[in-house]
Amino acid sequence: MFRERLAQLISRDETFSVCGEADNIQSAMKIIQTQRPDIVIVDITLRGASGLELIKNLKAQELGIPVLVLSMHAEALYAERVLRAGAKGYITKRAASSTLLKAIRHVVDGKVYLSEDMTAAVLAKASGQDSGAAAGSLESLADRELEVFQLVGKGLNTREIAEQIHLGETTVDTYRARIKDKLHLRNASELYSRAAQWVQEQGL
Repeated sequence: MFRERLAQLISRDETFSVCGEADNIQSAMKIIQTQRPDIVIVDITLRGASGLELIKNLKAQELGIPVLVLSMHAEALYAERVLRAGAKGYITKRAASSTLLKAIRHVVDGKVYLSEDMTAAVLAKASGQDSGAAAGSLESLADRELEVFQLVGKGLNTREIAEQIHLGETTVDTYRARIKDKLHLRNASELYSRAAQWVQEQGL
């Protein structure tokens, strides 16, 4: 439903037309390779995988198609991640429709789009004014660790997580151990509790 409303919003602007939509990486890549759009709008949460993987796939294939991330997730947690992965902008679903169209134009024109607050935060970190992620915060997690953390919060066990993100169970257990260490969690129970609370807060 959200994709349909988004497509209608974009199509109402005479500058743009929507050439395809998908809810998973495989379908998205097929459409992108066939249609070669001027921009791809990606959500972090896709069926079966993270939108970060789609962004990294596009960068690896060197298609030269800019990516704008539109997501419900907090910009502070994901904006830098998507830029590192290869995206050119980040906007939350709470933004006004006029802001979304502005962001699309920025990215199509070859510019990077972030909110003013996030731009200031990124520049502060780049200039050395910000020492980085605080110990024990979710910002300290690597991309895969954050993905595993989210799946733990949704109640998936190690085997189910391994199947969903196509990794071995031992690898998933390694990620779980790293997450507990970085978030200062003593055991699996604390990990499940922290992850479930975060997933609930995010409305995932």
